[in-house]
Amino acid sequence: MKKADLVDAIASKTNVPKAQAQVIVEDIFELIADGLAKGDKIDLRGFGTFSVRQSEARTGRNPQTGEPLTIPARKVPNFKAGKELKDRVNMAAT
Repeated sequence: MKKADLVDAIASKTNVPKAQAQVIVEDIFELIADGLAKGDKIDLRGFGTFSVRQSEARTGRNPQTGEPLTIPARKVPNFKAGKELKDRVNMAAT
């Protein structure tokens, strides 16, 4: 499902114009991204948790030359699915 499909689904389910549904979807994603950028943890009960984890600096290799290089530490967005989402996905798979 792409963002446009999500907008269409919300618009038809809530009987709001697509333009308004587009704004709502973009606002939700923007709020999640802003919260993560501030280091907040976003917990959507029954769905999952968005958080930021720290990736440690490490040594890697240039695949073309084989030369070692340092990969700096960085922050990485992370998502952990909630129990209800995991159960729903596993029920759909059977």
